[in-house]
Amino acid sequence: MNAIMNDIEVIKTTSSKIKEVDFENLSFGKIISDHMLECNYKDGKWQAPKVVPYHSIALDPSSKIFHYGQSIFEGMKAYKDANDDIYLFRPLDNFKRLNISAKRLAIPELPESYFMEGLKTLLKVDSDWIPKKEGSSLYIRPFVFATGNGFHASPADEYKFIIACAPSGSYFSGKVKVLIEETYSRSANGGVGYAKAGGNYAGQFYPTQLAIEKGYQQVIWTDDNTHEYIEEAGAMNIFIRINDTLITGPTSDRILDGITRKSIIELAKSEGISVEVRKISVHEVVEAAKNGSLKEMFGAGTAAVISPISGFGYHGEDYELPELEHTYASALKKNITDIQTNKCEDPFGWRFKVE
Repeated sequence: MNAIMNDIEVIKTTSSKIKEVDFENLSFGKIISDHMLECNYKDGKWQAPKVVPYHSIALDPSSKIFHYGQSIFEGMKAYKDANDDIYLFRPLDNFKRLNISAKRLAIPELPESYFMEGLKTLLKVDSDWIPKKEGSSLYIRPFVFATGNGFHASPADEYKFIIACAPSGSYFSGKVKVLIEETYSRSANGGVGYAKAGGNYAGQFYPTQLAIEKGYQQVIWTDDNTHEYIEEAGAMNIFIRINDTLITGPTSDRILDGITRKSIIELAKSEGISVEVRKISVHEVVEAAKNGSLKEMFGAGTAAVISPISGFGYHGEDYELPELEHTYASALKKNITDIQTNKCEDPFGWRFKVE
């Protein structure tokens, strides 16, 4: 069945998969909803987007995505409240960051209306896929990749923009133990670390595997030059609490400008928590662990929101963090998720109702 919603053409599936899904036991990102937004770039412009049944894609083997890695993505979530109203969290920030990534990888930037109206239309079509169970959400993956053909090392002349969705449970369960990386780097000055480029994440997998083999779950990334300064935690921004001060590194062309990160900083300040955005050395963290002033470490990102860290390894030695009854991590996570799910007031204007 074809229809027009928000000026977006909709072609609905004739065979929904939703009855096969156990919404009480969702893993993260494994099950994909019935529909997706699809939009092609060709002849020098983005064509009209459509919502279509989720489907496989056929690509020529010479498509430049396979050879030169022009691929960017975002991560978002949709929530339903008790009245079945649908909410997003700071979606325009995701749109703006997608275009920042696009510009850095020589991909044509997207019109705001294509992103926002396309996303709203998709969420209305697949609204039944948004879980309401506590801790669950509809994970949203907007992404763009090169489809133009040829082996010449140059930007493609054709691209595809897709938004696909996955009803998901929690990304992480419990605390994680991390290894401070001393050899490999996530990104470098002048590189693409601030962009959500697919290759950034591919480059993380091998060092993370090495850490897992040593008994850790994730890697703490340090600066590319000296490995003396802490930058990110796995695929997330990192926060460190020393005494009652929350510290996170400044963004740069190596560090992703995380939306959850920005929200935590603003929320913490509004609650009277001392926040410092500055470089923090591995030495400072190790000394704080030794003298007892290191209270908390946690990762922050869309998928997990906040992921507490139970301990870290460095120079062959392990350091455990204290078990606190009341943590900044748990309080901040509750406050953010309450805003996201319309359980409390939103004084910051972050919550976006899909209408």
